Amino acid sequence: MAVKFSNNPMFGGFAAPFRGEVDLRDCEVEGEIPADLNGAFYRVGPDFQYPPKFANNIPFDGEGSVAMFRFAGGHVDLKTRYVRTQRFKVQQAARKALFGMYRNPYTDDPAVRGLSRGTANTHVVFHAGKLLALKEDSPPVIMDPISLATLDDYHTFGGKLTSLTFTAHPKFDPQTGDMIAFGYEARGEATDDVAVYAIDRTGQVTWEAWVKVPYVGMIHDFAVTQRHIAFLVIPMATDVEQMKRGGVHFSWNSQLPTWLGVMRRGGDGKDLRWFKGPERCATHVMGAFSDGEHIYIDMDMGLKNQFPFFPNTNGEPWDRKAAEGHVTRLSVDLSKKNIESYDMEILFPREIGILPRQDDRFHTIPYRYGFMPTIDASRPVDERLANAPTRPVNCYTKFDLQTRQTSTFHIGNASSLQECCFVPRSATAPEGDGYLIGVANMLLEGRSNLVVVDTQHMADGAVATVQLPFRLNQGIHGWWVPDGYT
Repeated sequence: MAVKFSNNPMFGGFAAPFRGEVDLRDCEVEGEIPADLNGAFYRVGPDFQYPPKFANNIPFDGEGSVAMFRFAGGHVDLKTRYVRTQRFKVQQAARKALFGMYRNPYTDDPAVRGLSRGTANTHVVFHAGKLLALKEDSPPVIMDPISLATLDDYHTFGGKLTSLTFTAHPKFDPQTGDMIAFGYEARGEATDDVAVYAIDRTGQVTWEAWVKVPYVGMIHDFAVTQRHIAFLVIPMATDVEQMKRGGVHFSWNSQLPTWLGVMRRGGDGKDLRWFKGPERCATHVMGAFSDGEHIYIDMDMGLKNQFPFFPNTNGEPWDRKAAEGHVTRLSVDLSKKNIESYDMEILFPREIGILPRQDDRFHTIPYRYGFMPTIDASRPVDERLANAPTRPVNCYTKFDLQTRQTSTFHIGNASSLQECCFVPRSATAPEGDGYLIGVANMLLEGRSNLVVVDTQHMADGAVATVQLPFRLNQGIHGWWVPDGYT
């Protein structure tokens, strides 16, 4: 049977599968790669191996495909590989899709019962000498950081990971080298259990705690400080009845509140307190820190459902305006024993965007700078894109949380930017002094570029552009590993 993808617009354009594995030595570079930029930029995203079993599946369900851009001496080499998950290998043998709708085991082929549904398509990080490809419904997959060969398709840290799930957004303590992680729906589909872990710099699990959430739903990211751990439970609820009808895992229930849970880091979880807030959608943390018993968490936050492919339970259409994300600070003073809610402040009301990042050397501690892809609606769009359903994400913005000032890189009027990753100019460079690296969709040319932007000169444009002769699969998250670590 010929391989044929559906006419679903979600699988067209830059969301269409790439399906290739590439080795490209000496990519073409416009401009000059900075001499101090040496290491590897890894990024991962979904890339369907075979046409999905159901034409109405969503792009998030594609197999994980990792790209590695290796920078050395002013040159850039590219390598891409699929993650050889249990799912990938069984489908490769069958030469067809065997897993059904996004995170819905009710729709799977009976032949895959008992195998991991994980796609390892959401994030890729480096810890304890290992490259971890992550998807929040399953344990990590370990890849070789040089060859991108899959080494372990179901990594449980020597059996110490008892949760069935593992976050796509672990945090890294710059003082201890620990990786702090969690899993939600940790005892299986639709369970209200969350497991929290610390994994030391050698890869050994040193702490585990289990807690309960007010209702079962998406907890894509979390906040970690030197003293506290916090979870934001948003109304993106797990919908078992929808799954039984053949739908996706989540639906947005606007009748549910948003809950912020805060617990002591390193404890048994019994001190966990839940604070109630209004309907909001926020899935990514820019940064977080504690000042005594006061915790501060900065996220990109919208008023309602930010995912057009997850339905609203009330049947209302997706509201693009209400989905717009703004950098918002959540805070709560834990020394106050009788409070029931948390505080919210929009820090930058003008900038609209998603996928915030920070200088990763400042995880868990007070920080000053954040970065995010944003939309500047005042910039002109190429007239050939005037009828496109969405505006291009045309900027990277640097946020100074101390002065509340911003500086912006603009890509042009015919390109759209994916997530950016911050690279420090050196290991000892001041916070926020370095480069932003990210993939750009060249919308009229049907191919991808990688841009390198100096954070001290955002408005001056890219210092270097790695020009690819093809389109990469759409990425989600990425990670930088400096030379000497791989």
